[in-house]
Amino acid sequence: MAATNYLRSPVRIRPMSRIDSQATLKGPIEEVARVEAEEAEDLLRDLGIPTPFSSRQSPRGIFCSRTLNLRSISAIGYDMDYTLMHYNVIAWEGRAYDYCMENLKKVGFPVDGLAFDPDLVIRGLVIDKEKGNLVKPDRFGYVKRAMHGTKMLSNRTVSEMYGRELVDLRKESRWEFLNTLFSVSEAVAYMQMVDRLDDGTIAAQLGPLDYKGLYKAVGRALFRAHVEGQLKSEIMSKPELFVTPDPELPLALLDQKEAGKKLLLITNSDYHYTDKMMQHSFNRFLPNDMGWRDLFDIVIVSARKPEFFQMSHPMYEVVTGEGLMRPCFKAKTGGLYSGGSAQMVENSLNIHGDEILYVGDHIYTDVSQSKVHLRWRTALICRELEEEFSALIHSRGHRASLVELINQKEVVGDLFNQLRLASQRRTKGRPAQTLAATNLDDHELSESMQKLLIVMQRLDQKIAPMLEADGELFNKRWGFLSRAGFWDKSHLMRQIEKYADIYTSRVSNFLHYTPFMYFRSQEQTLAHDSYSYYCSRFNGSAVDDEVDFML
Repeated sequence: MAATNYLRSPVRIRPMSRIDSQATLKGPIEEVARVEAEEAEDLLRDLGIPTPFSSRQSPRGIFCSRTLNLRSISAIGYDMDYTLMHYNVIAWEGRAYDYCMENLKKVGFPVDGLAFDPDLVIRGLVIDKEKGNLVKPDRFGYVKRAMHGTKMLSNRTVSEMYGRELVDLRKESRWEFLNTLFSVSEAVAYMQMVDRLDDGTIAAQLGPLDYKGLYKAVGRALFRAHVEGQLKSEIMSKPELFVTPDPELPLALLDQKEAGKKLLLITNSDYHYTDKMMQHSFNRFLPNDMGWRDLFDIVIVSARKPEFFQMSHPMYEVVTGEGLMRPCFKAKTGGLYSGGSAQMVENSLNIHGDEILYVGDHIYTDVSQSKVHLRWRTALICRELEEEFSALIHSRGHRASLVELINQKEVVGDLFNQLRLASQRRTKGRPAQTLAATNLDDHELSESMQKLLIVMQRLDQKIAPMLEADGELFNKRWGFLSRAGFWDKSHLMRQIEKYADIYTSRVSNFLHYTPFMYFRSQEQTLAHDSYSYYCSRFNGSAVDDEVDFML
């Protein structure tokens, strides 16, 4: 298939702007830069190429947590599953769920009447294996929403249950973080089986099961589905049913390769599965009879991540199409290998640390461990970003109305608190905060406070359901992926910011940039930044007077 052109914006039928190479560069650099930047924007517009700024305002943008200069990157490594290969979640995870439930049924678990529900969970939630709950923590670890079995818990119940503890992912015996879309099938099966455990339909002969034991049973059933190979055999036989094709993806990698980057494929999948799926997803979109292997300098299958980044394992070269292997100690360009370690890759390429960018979908296995142990630069692929971006756009009106109501309550509440303090001081025979407040008569003070209290109560009745509904365009139970509560970031978003230098919805988004792109992180705002923003909007003594009053 011919290469598709990603520049979809129509080119204007008018004389194209030109960069005048003879134009003088004399004068203040500020003026020279302003003129050149304006001309560059005009030319980009005429060419139909989006500017970096406009690309960031797109669901297909690449978003930057830590500044990354692609010119300093010598090698780019890629995971395969849910990174280079985007599966249809309902199809892939649905079949994984089916095999899991079949295995549970074989050992006596009651699974009749259950069906895969992909909306039950989202990436970034955490399973509480002690309580049989699924929780959504914020960036600090405070639980904001929770579900027991398949039933959402009330805010009061959540507060009573988790008000005195934080989610700590280091306690692996209790908490299980849903790092990737591969976690969806397991989480759905587990939460449904929690319901069966609670209602007593799990047979006594299966043993005295608690929620932890149940989690292990579900995990074993799903593990068998993967190990026995039936699931992957089915996918390999009909990949078109499970894989969403992306014609732009191979072209993005081709740009990087032609720009001099060493491209690596490092996947936990075995050779036969990798070859079959990559052929299906890549070969038809590459030019000049190229095959997927031609894109990569080194291919490593059965990599055993995260151990691949943590320790050294033997490396084997795959020498035949049937997958026969022989031991080797150093990878060579064009080679296909099994196992090994990241340090072997570094030594083979003579490239180390922050010269390598690794791109994957698993926040722990791919992103966290390659950064923590090797200081590789990292990129996270999170396909749900496109849906969340759209949901946020369509929620702007709702969120703006909610912010307005919250601000109104804050002002009303502040006045109520000031009057309450004035009343408190009055009962102790002390003057209020100001002369005007001191001169209020008792009846006026009491009536004002009563009226304000009624207003706040009515505002609460309006705000509460709006807060519950926030994010429902993304997921009715859990809200937005990146947010926990109305104001704060989710625990997943905190992990992304901490470990992923850049993040985006799909690898093909690199095609909308260049292999030489300088990704600059945005300014990080702090709580006290609001004063400088306030001063930037207003001039005059009124601001200074108000600040003097506060001081």
